[in-house]
Amino acid sequence: MLKERAHNAANGLLVLLVGLVMLVVSVVGLIGSARAENPVGAVAWVLLLVATSIAMGGLFTVNPNEARVLTLFGKYVGTVRDAGLWFANPFFAKKRISLRVRNFETTKLKVNDNHSNPIEIAAVVVWRVVDSAEALFEVDDYQHYVHTQSEAAVRALAQSYPYDAHAADEIALSTHPAEVARGLQTAIQDRLEKAGVNVIEARISHLAYAPEIASAMLRRQQASAIIAARKKIVEGAVGMVENALDLISTKSIVQLDDERKAAMVSNLLVVLCSDRDAQPIVNTGTIYQ
Repeated sequence: MLKERAHNAANGLLVLLVGLVMLVVSVVGLIGSARAENPVGAVAWVLLLVATSIAMGGLFTVNPNEARVLTLFGKYVGTVRDAGLWFANPFFAKKRISLRVRNFETTKLKVNDNHSNPIEIAAVVVWRVVDSAEALFEVDDYQHYVHTQSEAAVRALAQSYPYDAHAADEIALSTHPAEVARGLQTAIQDRLEKAGVNVIEARISHLAYAPEIASAMLRRQQASAIIAARKKIVEGAVGMVENALDLISTKSIVQLDDERKAAMVSNLLVVLCSDRDAQPIVNTGTIYQ
């Protein structure tokens, strides 16, 4: 594999000044030879002018967060990363490559999760080129490679986790975004290692059940929420009934046998756990009638 290596380019400002001086001298000399009708001198000045023009073609600029990859007849020579005006062999091919941070959002993929439920998922990937030689020479089109491999990693991730957690220690796409994001970033980085790319961040931007099962899953989530709420209500009601019986016994308000305690517990639980307001009943007899 090709690895990036630095190329020591010459100071472009100095070469530019020397080149401009040589161009002026060549033009003046050519004019003087033409007036003196000296063909040999004219040819020499023309050759110098052409050589200077070719040499000036070796000047190139590097912008901030940018690199120039230099090749000579298909052979990798090196990379210049420092911003400024530089000079290198005019026969070098100088390929510009951006080192800026980039981001993109994958298309919405339809895939089955770990429990075989069809879901829609998309992700945002933030990345940058860290090795210009690998990015240009190890893959055909590194930008297309990043997009394709990122979508493949998102698809594989969705198949590794369930949409919802069905156990206390189960990692799910909808309930553990931090863990899922770290796993996604690692998976994409492993796939892009050979392209000279560093994945800065990867996170899920869209997550939903597929339309054909969305309504059924919504009812399932609502049922789960109702069950969880009812469980909490029952636990609280049992505690309140227990506290009420203890207070009645401690303060000796009334003596209840087991049958009446059971009836009282039943009535209190019905009142506390019901989703409607209790309807009062006036008892005109005794507690046992």
